Amino acid sequence: MEFEYTPEQAQLRKAVREFAEAEIAPHVMEWDEGQVFPLEVIRKLGRLGYMGAIFPEELGGAGLGYIEYSILIEELSRVDGSVGIIVAAHTSLCSNHIYKMGTDEQRCRYLPKLASGEWIGCWSLTEPEAGSDAAGTRSTAVRDENGCWVLNGSKTFTTNAHYADVCVAMAVTDRAAAQHGISAFILEKGTPGFRAGKKENKLGLRASATGEVIFENCRLGPEQLLGKQNEGFVDSLKVLDGGRVSIAALSIGMAQGAYDAALRYSKLRKQFGRPISEFQAIQNKLVDMAVDLDAARLLNYRAAWMLDQGRRVTRESSMAKLFASEAAVRIANEAVQIHGGYGFIKDYPVEKFYRDVKLCTIGEGTSEIQRLVIARQLLKSR
Repeated sequence: MEFEYTPEQAQLRKAVREFAEAEIAPHVMEWDEGQVFPLEVIRKLGRLGYMGAIFPEELGGAGLGYIEYSILIEELSRVDGSVGIIVAAHTSLCSNHIYKMGTDEQRCRYLPKLASGEWIGCWSLTEPEAGSDAAGTRSTAVRDENGCWVLNGSKTFTTNAHYADVCVAMAVTDRAAAQHGISAFILEKGTPGFRAGKKENKLGLRASATGEVIFENCRLGPEQLLGKQNEGFVDSLKVLDGGRVSIAALSIGMAQGAYDAALRYSKLRKQFGRPISEFQAIQNKLVDMAVDLDAARLLNYRAAWMLDQGRRVTRESSMAKLFASEAAVRIANEAVQIHGGYGFIKDYPVEKFYRDVKLCTIGEGTSEIQRLVIARQLLKSR
């Protein structure tokens, strides 16, 4: 599955792949079994410039585009989706929200440390009662007599929650205005009243720490408001356009890992005196997997290219995320099937890919929500 990458893109893919094979692959199952957050690897990725890939060099970033960023997430996730999602949540959600909506002072304060990996970021939108209906947010931010904001409430399913130095969180600032009454705030680790809560014990992506963040009379200065007051939810939807490109890349990377493992196994495994890759039933599976992979990658690169052109990609990123995530589930399922009984055993990598990929059909908008988003965009264009 070859694409016409530029020499720089090809070199990036090679460099990230070599890093992932050397620094991540030997530890994948250990981290998964022990739910070990790979902090040292994340710091190394920061030193290589990968934690701030899409931000300008003057803010400490690598100055890369979204196609390069997709390549980065793909190659990390091809070895371990947990590392891929840690980088994705840090970069395309937390850091990108600050970059897109922040003041010059906020960008200069936070982005260099986030881009270097010195600080890790998280992004908190979902609540126990506000998942797909994110506009149903209950966390509140009320201004006191000194002009400070006082936050109360909690968030759930926050990637990097327990290791984040910076959190971007949404809270209601005007209850009567519904989704047009939600604002975004930047919180720093150690702020009184701000803490991580329960860490979730997950089916997959277990080296990625996912959990609650809690606000209890958490007082923030007016400079911690991110973007305009009451526009946090609208801004979040714009941030999610880029976030869905990274979830598509995460899906593609894990699907590629599962496909590679299945292809390799099919050439080695013999039944009835010959490799199972010679049987048409197995060949048909491999063909369908390869077609899904190419289609997913092309859909995502279209959205990434459009982002690099400064265009709005609500429809295109949702299409990429929807197709890539569901294709990844199909590919991982077939990879297990090709392995037969060995696919159900942790000695083989497809077992983990099978568990990990399911999250991609849920996180940053379920498949059902993606279909709603795409339908609205299609109907709007008529």
